[in-house]
Amino acid sequence: MDLEGVISDSPLKRNSWKTVLTLAYQSLGVVYGDLSTSPLYVYKSAFAEDIQHSETNEEIYGVLSFVFWTLTLIPLVKYVFIVLRADDNGEGGTFALYSLLCRHARVSSLPNCQLADEELSDYNKDVISSNDRNVFGSSLKSTLEKYRVLQKVLLLLSLIGTCMVIGDGVLTPALSVFSAVSGLELSMSKEQHHYVEVPAACAILIFLFALQHYGTHRVGFLFAPIVITWLLCISAIGVYNIIHWNPHVYQALSPYYMYKFLKKTQKGGWMSLGGILLCITGSEAMFADLGHFSQLSIQIAFTFVVYPSLILAYMGQAAYLSKHHTLESDYRIGFYVSVPEKIRWPVLGIAILAAVVGSQAIITGTFSIIKQCSALGCFPRVKIIHTSSKVHGQIYIPEINWTLMLLCLAVTVGFRDTKHLGNASGLAVITVMVVTTCLMSLVIVLCWNKSVFLAICFIFFFGSIEALYFSASLIKFREGAWVPIALSLIFLIVMYVWHYGTVKKYEFDVQNKVSINWLLSLGPNLGIVRVRGIGLIHTELVSGIPAIFSHFVTNLPAFHQVVVFLCIKSVPVPHVRPEERFLVGRVGPKEYRLYRCIARYGYRDVHRDGLEFEQDLVCSIAEFIRSEKPECNVGTVDMEHDEKMTVVGTTSSNLDGIRLCEDEELSEMIDSSEVKEVKYLEKVKKRVRFVVPESPRIDLNAQEELQELMDAREAGMSFILGHCYVKAKRGSSLMKRLVINLGYDFLRRNSRGPSYAMSIPHASTLEVGMIYLV
Repeated sequence: MDLEGVISDSPLKRNSWKTVLTLAYQSLGVVYGDLSTSPLYVYKSAFAEDIQHSETNEEIYGVLSFVFWTLTLIPLVKYVFIVLRADDNGEGGTFALYSLLCRHARVSSLPNCQLADEELSDYNKDVISSNDRNVFGSSLKSTLEKYRVLQKVLLLLSLIGTCMVIGDGVLTPALSVFSAVSGLELSMSKEQHHYVEVPAACAILIFLFALQHYGTHRVGFLFAPIVITWLLCISAIGVYNIIHWNPHVYQALSPYYMYKFLKKTQKGGWMSLGGILLCITGSEAMFADLGHFSQLSIQIAFTFVVYPSLILAYMGQAAYLSKHHTLESDYRIGFYVSVPEKIRWPVLGIAILAAVVGSQAIITGTFSIIKQCSALGCFPRVKIIHTSSKVHGQIYIPEINWTLMLLCLAVTVGFRDTKHLGNASGLAVITVMVVTTCLMSLVIVLCWNKSVFLAICFIFFFGSIEALYFSASLIKFREGAWVPIALSLIFLIVMYVWHYGTVKKYEFDVQNKVSINWLLSLGPNLGIVRVRGIGLIHTELVSGIPAIFSHFVTNLPAFHQVVVFLCIKSVPVPHVRPEERFLVGRVGPKEYRLYRCIARYGYRDVHRDGLEFEQDLVCSIAEFIRSEKPECNVGTVDMEHDEKMTVVGTTSSNLDGIRLCEDEELSEMIDSSEVKEVKYLEKVKKRVRFVVPESPRIDLNAQEELQELMDAREAGMSFILGHCYVKAKRGSSLMKRLVINLGYDFLRRNSRGPSYAMSIPHASTLEVGMIYLV
């Protein structure tokens, strides 16, 4: 699956109006499905129990005024015109903000960071130099870099936002689908519809999650038309209700009605804000899905299509309710009661489809953010399936999918009404927004180099609004709001335990590195028999010799002719360019044939499959040998602190470099390089040769080294994986023993191995166990 070319040559960033409008159209189906279905449940949640719909219409006008100004200030002003500008090389979301901050101040949680990572093209993009940074920005940067506790708080804040997004992935599908099928209540008695709504909602949810493994690209072309049809439908119904029932409803857009609303309803009105808050659910998706589209396309779609449609829909519902005060019960104050009876069934069908599209968007977003967390060492490794070879970012994670489905069904069956589901979803939504506001205030100072006064104004203005909604949601803890807190706490514990165990394991590796002098004392043969083949030793270390290597040499009678210490690491950028993928260097003198290869990936990058990765790895080492200068042979110099690494790209990105050819036939082939093909007449087997460019010419030592590498590749490649058992040291605290011995050990046993190892034949894999006392 070659997605690297697609990513690097992505047309999403071109500025032609045709492309922008096409992306704006596509974003309607992917980004705005959740936000566009909010009229289904906002009024119903707001009038659940806290306030009553009276003859004076002060309540309905007050709710409409709150909805209008909330939609205007949060999604339109904050996200569309401010937050979208804080992209991380085109990517958005909570972790994108965290990654952006990590590059402008050295606060990264990744343990194996290198100075070489800061030379990546996308790493230094828009980074402000120390001389250009304002005084307060420099002081804030140095403070964050100095105190580890502040770095942990920043990481914890990002993880809380991420966990709430995952919780929203459980609650939003349940709320959207349940609200959509609630239209059945108008065609049957109150006693009967409870026996129909829950099974119908559960059936739709099971169908939705069962389709995830097919990928959204198979049905994605239907998403935008469905959402557009839904937006046209609700805006047309809104215009009809305004004209037919109350043309003067526009007066309720005045902020004065918010004051009257709170003055009359007092505590009940404040508590109803938890339901009003749901009008902005899905706003975070505009920022989170920025990487699939462009800033301008998302701005156009929301400003000119989604925002006017939603305002008309809410005004239409308010106009209808302002003339209908004798409804049978409060639960009938909802979307469907304002829909003309003749078109109610078609609207119900469109609403269910729109709810499915909105749910699909948040589920896909949950997959994406878990992949990012896993890449940055904050979530156990899971199986990631790329469902499209053309569209980057469309992934499927089986374990997460079925977990979300079970949790989604549990909350649907457990609550059985939109009130509790709305309370739960509202708290998750507003918490993510509060986290985004906090991180954005740091971005304004550290990344944009703006004055601290501007950052304070931003966090004070938007933070005050969000704090008001947050308090109204939190007060309903016993009425459903406990669910996102419980879910987030569980995921937060999993993330923090995994991150803590990973960091401790890496610290153990660093402290127990083998001295280069020990290696030199063994001689070129390492004191054992060297046999043909390539031994690939997986390690997290980016420098030095891992302790597990000495374990191999001590206990095995023979080892491979060529040994590669492979480190696959993530860096705090969304994508690493293919031409900067590998860092290759030597470990020890040339005659030892020991190499270090560091494969660098961004948190949104696609990891290559096993065969392609092997070929790129071998070619990167061959290219390093070809391009290495003769004077770089440092012999017995202490290289433990002076490993010279060379940046080498993948085969597809380096057209002028060495290419690897593998054939099943024994026929002689003409090679353009100085390296001759070795013939084996005993039997037909896979033949390997390097195609080396004619110029520049390579010396005899490099030719000999390339020949040995080619012979080793022909003989086969073995993967040596360390099977480590991490245990807490004697005398450790009870908490540390629980976290390491129980928590981290359980997660490690039930998580996946390295991504490239999934496609390795078991016959080519050697696992060696070691006990890590951390």
